[in-house]
Amino acid sequence: QVQLVESGGGAVQAGGSLRLSCLASGRTFSLYGMGWFRQAPGQEREFVAAIIWGGAATDYADSVKGRFTISRDNAKNTMYLQMNGLKSEDTAVYYCAAAPASRWSARRATSYDYWGQGTQVTVSS
Repeated sequence: QVQLVESGGGAVQAGGSLRLSCLASGRTFSLYGMGWFRQAPGQEREFVAAIIWGGAATDYADSVKGRFTISRDNAKNTMYLQMNGLKSEDTAVYYCAAAPASRWSARRATSYDYWGQGTQVTVSS
């Protein structure tokens, strides 16, 4: 079992930055693929970014590529999402998720077994 807690959300003006954190507890964090997803009101949950267990490989949705950076610190059991150049369309609840290596498919939400409670990001234009 893995417990995930997100933090760092908030309200920011367009063009601003936020850094989200996802603290994991429970089973060995370093064995899991991790991802960030987001869900805006009335829309389906969508993939944002993912990072492999060792951190050597990452993947991004086209909509955030070049603006967001995903990273992880396995010693701290923490994953991050640095968000720069925020746009109003980035407004959503952001969720972190974890999947065991055997099941992980970076962009597929159903491959993730564990989810955080979400943190709200609001970008005003």
